[in-house]
Amino acid sequence: MEYANGNGTGLDFAISRFVSIRIAEGIYFDITSTTISMMVATLLLLILGIAVNVKSKNWKPEDKPSGLQNLIEMLVNAFQGFFRGSASEKLDHLQPWFFTLFAFLLVGNMIGVVGLRPPTGDWSVTFPLALASFILFQYAGLRYRPKNYLKGFLQPVFIFLPLNLLGEFARPIALSFRIFGNVLGGFVLLSLLYGLAPIFVRPLFPVALHMYFDIASGFLQAFIFTVLSLTFVGLAAED
Repeated sequence: MEYANGNGTGLDFAISRFVSIRIAEGIYFDITSTTISMMVATLLLLILGIAVNVKSKNWKPEDKPSGLQNLIEMLVNAFQGFFRGSASEKLDHLQPWFFTLFAFLLVGNMIGVVGLRPPTGDWSVTFPLALASFILFQYAGLRYRPKNYLKGFLQPVFIFLPLNLLGEFARPIALSFRIFGNVLGGFVLLSLLYGLAPIFVRPLFPVALHMYFDIASGFLQAFIFTVLSLTFVGLAAED
């Protein structure tokens, strides 16, 4: 990914690098626009999680739920239903990972509303997430049906082993490029419209554009990434 020094204003689509910290000879840690947006997204999720945790300590089973409790229970039940519809109950211990994954992608995709560059518009963010899901694919297959899972790479005949392996390793790359390309494309299009439109026109269209590219499309891309990852894990664990 190309980096640019400065604040990344105008029609410069490169990732801005603000600070470069030298860790060792030839090794640097860069504070970029991606780093900042990831930190903001993570901080928002932490604040939300802590607030819900503190609030939930006062919830009692015998009390009638209302307000925030209703909202949280609705979200949790909806995700559990979605999870159970895509994977069996034996994978329930993976629910926290997929819920966290979806929440991070959702906030990361929508963070453009406040003027930050979405972290998911950087392939160095989406690929590690897809790689983590890929590791779960292998874990599920090797844990729940190791013999049949490994035999599947030899189907329909053993000479297809290289092609089957290639297809398996292509999954995380395809997953990562799917969300990366859509988010980056929306960011570039918004930037072009803001940069090329006359100043007096710019205030007229930002709400509708952000509603689609940052909110509607952001939710859709987070959902697709999560459901594909979950589907692959569920298929790997089932005969």
